[in-house]
Amino acid sequence: MTDTVLDRFLRYVVIDTQSDPASSTQPSTIKQKDLGRLLVNELLAIGLSDAHLDEHGYVYATVPSNSDKAVPVICFCSHMDTAPDFTGTNVKPQIVRDYGGGDIQLSGDKKQVIRVSENPALNDQIGNDIVTTDGTTLLGADDKAGIAEIMTAAQILMDNPDIKHGTIKLLFTPDEEIGRGVDKVDLTKLGAQFAYTMDGETAGHIEDETFSADGVEIAIEGVAIHPGFAKGKMENAIKIAGAIIDRLPKNVAPETTEGREGFVHPTGLTGSMEKAAISLIVRDFEEAGLTDKEKRLEALVQDVMADFPGSSYTFIVKQQYRNMKVVLDRHPQIVDNAIEAIRRAGMPPVRGSIRGGTDGSRLSFMGLPCPNIFAGGHAFHSPREWISRQDMDKAVATLVELAKVWEERA
Repeated sequence: MTDTVLDRFLRYVVIDTQSDPASSTQPSTIKQKDLGRLLVNELLAIGLSDAHLDEHGYVYATVPSNSDKAVPVICFCSHMDTAPDFTGTNVKPQIVRDYGGGDIQLSGDKKQVIRVSENPALNDQIGNDIVTTDGTTLLGADDKAGIAEIMTAAQILMDNPDIKHGTIKLLFTPDEEIGRGVDKVDLTKLGAQFAYTMDGETAGHIEDETFSADGVEIAIEGVAIHPGFAKGKMENAIKIAGAIIDRLPKNVAPETTEGREGFVHPTGLTGSMEKAAISLIVRDFEEAGLTDKEKRLEALVQDVMADFPGSSYTFIVKQQYRNMKVVLDRHPQIVDNAIEAIRRAGMPPVRGSIRGGTDGSRLSFMGLPCPNIFAGGHAFHSPREWISRQDMDKAVATLVELAKVWEERA
């Protein structure tokens, strides 16, 4: 096989793998297995004889060690699903070759323009080949770029036995975009000691910190009565919910925060006169900040409810994931080796934090420490998503160098 990373990427993005948060199955959509089966066939073709797709939609494979050293087993991981935020059906990838600068208007929907003002990273792409959609779908660089990069690096390692490396496990997961990416992963079968997700953005970046994350469900029981006889009696659950949302602090929202600032964010609202429900997510890099926001949120709810003495509420907090830095700081060699690999691949390493989470967040707390390396995509979850071929090439080079660094330092 002579596939480049671009060849692979273009082949993968046209396969619809959108996940579905309303589904209770694993994977949430059976079509994710379409990509899984293709990946297994390609892995087998490049010599990874144990490659297989399990019933839950996970792809496992092993690049065997060719070193005499006792090298720690590492894993490269990316997710196969695309986000429910925007359609991933009938993706038509477009290539802007030798990008000359300026905004990029997408051919399928003239209203969709990738603007330099909103994507300053385009200024670093002059002369490169930019892959976009036609503007009617998302692209799926999140995270099919990561998959293409891992697949290409695996082929390079298999085709070049002079590149010394330890055992490398490959893991491709379903349902990451709906928070279930590692729900049924078999870590015993995987057999890795450390891992890296290829799911980041700008070339040269490695992220060893995520938000800590909780979900909050508020259920309101109002007082329902015929509106013709409601004076002094009715307590409308919809209005109670509206009052709570109106009281949310404006400066602790996704649209007003950045950097290491956390937020409280309503994600869903349903209701009738009798009952209403609000779903929210709470995010902070510090556990104490998470707890403080939740206490303030419940105090706000209690304050609103005081005006509705006949009504009641429940307030349920569900843990989602925690800041992986707590785990990764115990194993500094994981990030140190990645920083060295990025440097060897010709980029200045940039260490940062994710205002979100990855499969690596949960894997780290499940016993598989797992930072996040750039995959090169930008404007995720939108029809204006884009990536450059050259950045994907840099990610492949980083993975190959990373395999070498672990072997050298063993």
